[in-house]
Amino acid sequence: MLQSLMRSLFGAPTPPAPERQRLTVSEWPAAIYAIGDVHGCLAELERLEQAIYADGAAFAGEKWIVMLGDYVDRGPNSAGVLDHLLAPVPAGYRRICLAGNHETMMLAFLDEPLSGSDWRRFGGNQTLQSYAIDEHFDAHTLEQRRQILHRHVPRRHVDFMGSLPLYLRVGNTVFVHAGLRHGVPLEQQSERDLLWLRPGDDIPFEAGTVVVHGHTPAATPTLSPWRIGIDTGAAMTGILTSVRLTPHGDPAIFQVGN
Repeated sequence: MLQSLMRSLFGAPTPPAPERQRLTVSEWPAAIYAIGDVHGCLAELERLEQAIYADGAAFAGEKWIVMLGDYVDRGPNSAGVLDHLLAPVPAGYRRICLAGNHETMMLAFLDEPLSGSDWRRFGGNQTLQSYAIDEHFDAHTLEQRRQILHRHVPRRHVDFMGSLPLYLRVGNTVFVHAGLRHGVPLEQQSERDLLWLRPGDDIPFEAGTVVVHGHTPAATPTLSPWRIGIDTGAAMTGILTSVRLTPHGDPAIFQVGN
């Protein structure tokens, strides 16, 4: 898909897109702050990060900010969110951005910008507006739509979305957009499940492992011994949520919004 996208948008052949990375590290940083689905809510993301930086000052050593995917769609400024995620973080911090299903839907639309796309119904129209693509977009031919997207969507945004890894495992904690299927080894989990799975029966992925995820919005964060869900529907509620995890401490929740 990404190869066709690059060819159609930018006129140059590219090698086949590699499989998305799956990241595993054994050593914890001083603290990890995971952030749930942003969905175009740049102002809330900036405010939440300021709260994180204030809290992180109490921890000596490097802190990681792990973004759980779904940076685009529904909210007012998806283009601005991607720009923000590509910008540097303060000294002492590292930002790790994971893939969400909305990034993959957006890439599919850029590859084949059909007027009946599911992505448009799931918040893609707001994303097009954030790139100053107006309501007359559908009046153009398919090739003209590709050219409009080429002019308005920066290639760095396309490259960024195409490069996002599927999960990050740190010790016995797995950060992922949607969730993990019970009984399937981590390295064998399908990309579709990692990006689309909804929690069903609250069954641990595996004994002793905590899964930190977004994707399934709830009025309040889910905190259980084996699952932490932090999608609080920012684009609908105005509430964006983060959880702080450390090697030897209880989770702490941070929120901005209503």
